[in-house]
Amino acid sequence: MQRLSHHHLKCCRQDVASYVSTSATAYITMLRRCIIRFNVVIASITPAMPERRFACASALAEVRPGVPVSREDALQFIRCTDEDLPELLAAAHAAKEQFKLSVITYSRKVFLPLTNLCRDYCGYCTFRRDPGDPGTHTMTPDEVLAVCREGERLGCSEALFSLGDKPELLFPEMRETLRHLGYKSTLHYLEAMCELVLRETSLLPHPNPGLLSAEWVARLAAVSPSMGLMLETTNAALLAPGAAHDNAPDKLPAKRLRTIEEAGKQNVPFTTGLLIGIGESAEDRIDTLLAIRDLHERYGHIQEVIVQNFRAKQSIPMANWPEPTHGEMLRSVAVARLLLPNVNIQAPPNLSAPYYDDLVDAGINDWGGISPLTPDFINPEKPWPHVEQLRLRTEAKGFALRQRLPVYREFIPAVTAKPGLLSEKLGAAATTDGLARRAA
Repeated sequence: MQRLSHHHLKCCRQDVASYVSTSATAYITMLRRCIIRFNVVIASITPAMPERRFACASALAEVRPGVPVSREDALQFIRCTDEDLPELLAAAHAAKEQFKLSVITYSRKVFLPLTNLCRDYCGYCTFRRDPGDPGTHTMTPDEVLAVCREGERLGCSEALFSLGDKPELLFPEMRETLRHLGYKSTLHYLEAMCELVLRETSLLPHPNPGLLSAEWVARLAAVSPSMGLMLETTNAALLAPGAAHDNAPDKLPAKRLRTIEEAGKQNVPFTTGLLIGIGESAEDRIDTLLAIRDLHERYGHIQEVIVQNFRAKQSIPMANWPEPTHGEMLRSVAVARLLLPNVNIQAPPNLSAPYYDDLVDAGINDWGGISPLTPDFINPEKPWPHVEQLRLRTEAKGFALRQRLPVYREFIPAVTAKPGLLSEKLGAAATTDGLARRAA
């Protein structure tokens, strides 16, 4: 048993919205570091608490592994009390095990920040730069190859390309850089670098290129087995002045949904996800997941959904913005699993350290990309765990850790069915059960 001070109770206020008194003594018991019971002497409790608990418990009792839950039930679950949280996690865990039994995967990768120039100004981003800013850089082909060859030596199988969205449309300096490199646009350069990595190394490219036309979806699909674009949110109000996506025209949800849908029309294995804690509501999180579910039901191409939590940094406009609590993250992951029971669900371990293994209880089946060589350039202050540490903590939860490729195994046959260099390289990289040939 542990006694909570007033300070600690205040820090938990987002997870325990029912308590409104400013003075309390609380005791908790802990299960896997998740709060499961409060015994509180308190002046006032909101009357909605018993009704909400009953509604949540009733809905949880009706959950069946493998059967997607409704929007109404998802809204109940994402607002569940701490007393109901263990039951929510148990339902998500059962759904995960129905989907993929006893295994958690990860992708051993190198992170290639092809260019950090970007025409969007997101309030939470430390990756983007303007010309002349400290750290502004566009990688050369030699730099790309050098990183990939060192990654090969360390057993990596993925070359993750991240880059700003079409910076040449805003910056003449990027247009000059591209002219010097011999390319008309950032996407032309990305395409060439994916082909270079595919041709010269054993790594498989996975680009995160921003918004794409139908033509560019097809062109990049010819040189990479999968690609990605975070939907982040369906709430267009976050483009308002002072909001997270103020002055970020490429973050308009309709545009991002159009790119994800185009990938579906072309049967391209696609990674997407939501970003929680940037000003969206609980309803927004549910609606974002439902938008992804709708596209997957139509096209069957969503290979992975990432649930990523905002982390504050000193240098960003949202430096003083409150981060999602650990409880919010667990609820969001669990609801993602229940809304998408037959889709791979991933959450980055470095953004939930030191308690990232709790995410296993919430129903993830993948840790995402982990690099033994390069930092997380999007969240450089949050290093990835070492693979051996990740293995030990995964096994402590009762699961085996396995290294996958950037494209998930259930999507490999469709990619290898198309003859060419990509099919050959993917076939050589995959084991008979669709995982990475290199040892985890």
